[in-house]
Parts: sequence; C-alpha cells; structure tokens
Amino acid sequence: MTEEPEPSSQIRLVGALAGVGSGLTKVAVGHGFDTIKTRLQCSPPGVYKGAIDCLVKTVRNESIFALYKGVTPPAVGWAAIDSVLLGSLHNYRLFLLRHGTTEPVPGSIDERRLTLLSHGIAGLFAGLTSAFLATPMELLKVKLQMQMHNDPNLRQYSGPVDCARKIVRTQGVLGLWTALPASLVYRSNFFWLFGSFEALMRSFAHLKGTRFEMSTGQQNFLAGGLASLIYWTMAIPADNVKNRIMATELPLRPPSLLITVHHVYDEAGVRGFYRGIGTSLLRAFPANACALFVYEGLMRTLGAEKTRQ
Repeated sequence: MTEEPEPSSQIRLVGALAGVGSGLTKVAVGHGFDTIKTRLQCSPPGVYKGAIDCLVKTVRNESIFALYKGVTPPAVGWAAIDSVLLGSLHNYRLFLLRHGTTEPVPGSIDERRLTLLSHGIAGLFAGLTSAFLATPMELLKVKLQMQMHNDPNLRQYSGPVDCARKIVRTQGVLGLWTALPASLVYRSNFFWLFGSFEALMRSFAHLKGTRFEMSTGQQNFLAGGLASLIYWTMAIPADNVKNRIMATELPLRPPSLLITVHHVYDEAGVRGFYRGIGTSLLRAFPANACALFVYEGLMRTLGAEKTRQ
C-alpha cells in the first residue's frame, strides 16, 4: 500500500473542535437525568424508592431548577472534556491507520480502514486521556448535585469555584484528582462506545438500496444512541464507584477505589453497582445520539470524516 502523507495540523485539530459541539449538546440534553442518577447512586439506601420518586422529591423540595444543580462545571467542562476525548480519539485513529491493524475497505482495491478492534482501542485510550481533565470537573459536579438544601445559605458550597477552593484548602490541589483511579476504570469503557458505534455504522451501510436505507445523519444518531446503551451497561458499575468516592463530604478524605468497591458490595451486593442504571439508560440514548450526531456532522463539515474508517 502507498505510504499516506502525514496528516496536517489542521486535520489533527478538527476532532477537538467538533468535540466542543458534542460536549455542549450532551449537557443541554442530559444534565437533568444525570442529577437524578447521581442522587440515586450516592444517597443512603432508602432515601429514594427509584428514579421517579427521586425526581418528584427533588422538584417538590427544591424546584425544577434543582435538576440543573452543578450544571456550570459540565457546561464549561464537558465542552473541554469532549474536546479532549474526541480530539484524542481522532488522533489515535490517525495513528492506528498508519501503524495499527487495518483491513481493506469493501469494494475498494487501495483503500484501507481500521478494524473494529482498532476503533475500540482508539476509544479506550481516548477515554484514559480525557480522565485527567474529566476527574476534577466531575468531582465538582457531583458535590454540587448532592446539595439537597433549597436555601442557598444552608448549602456547603456556593458554586463550583467555592467548591474547588474548599477541596484545595482541605486536601491540597491533588484533592481534585482523588478519584482518578476510579475515573480511569470508568473511562476505559469508551472502548465499548466507539467500537460498537463503528460496528453499528457498518451494519447500517448494508441497508443501502433497501427500504430501510438511512441518511448518514440518521445513521449517526441511531448508532450513537444504541452504542451508548451498550456503553452504560458496561460502565455503570465503575460509574457508581467513582461517584461514591466523589460524593464524600468534606473534610473527610475520600476512600480508595478498592475500599469503595467493598463498601458497595457489602451494602447491597452486586445490585449496588447497578444503582441508577435505569436513569442512565434513559438519559444515554437522547444525550449521546444528539452528541455523536453533532460530532460526526461537524467532522464531515470540517473535512475529516474519512479518519473514522
């Protein structure tokens, strides 16, 4: 095969730019669901009977706006996090196209594309890369979401800046990354998201010329939503552990990953690792379908769609 030219710096950056749009879309569509999920995972047993009970109590006691507590960190942070996640994904794909495992593009003699495993590996390393930025952002989000008081004067934190300041004052700067090991485990599950997304896109391609043929945008939307269901089914146990660690109230020092795993299991058995899965799956489809629709659409607009092959 002819050696491909090194991608330009512009092509390397478009994934990060498209990721900003993805992150903002994800927050706009999914943050209210995320608040319910976090409270179900981190509240003591018996506080809520389920997702609907949590929603009703939250709105009744704290108003509808309580669903968007902690929205500032993700509104700012998720744009940056998805920029890192999807920008690094794009560059890992470029690297693997040149040095990884590829296969011929069906119907083409010269073109090659990444294998499904390579897409999963690119997602895995993109998830690990993004964990270093995502961990402090998610920490602030979880702590703000867990403030149950409707009266602002009774809340421990007045906002994300105050929350960050108190964490640093109590635990030092590294306190913002105390849940990093759990975050790395959780974000390694992007292997499943991007591997299954590509598998679904390829399966939809076989519908071309049939009554079920879809546009590329429709394929992106449906594949993104379905892939996110697979992702959350695999990732929810690690998400539970991560959020438990992040929800630890100051000035207590958060427990380690292994101690938290033992605590969740001792408290509720295997079921404890799946608290909030219903809300996660309900949120996952619209939030990720919209986010990946925006990301892939921007990648096509910016002329970098072929690197997904």
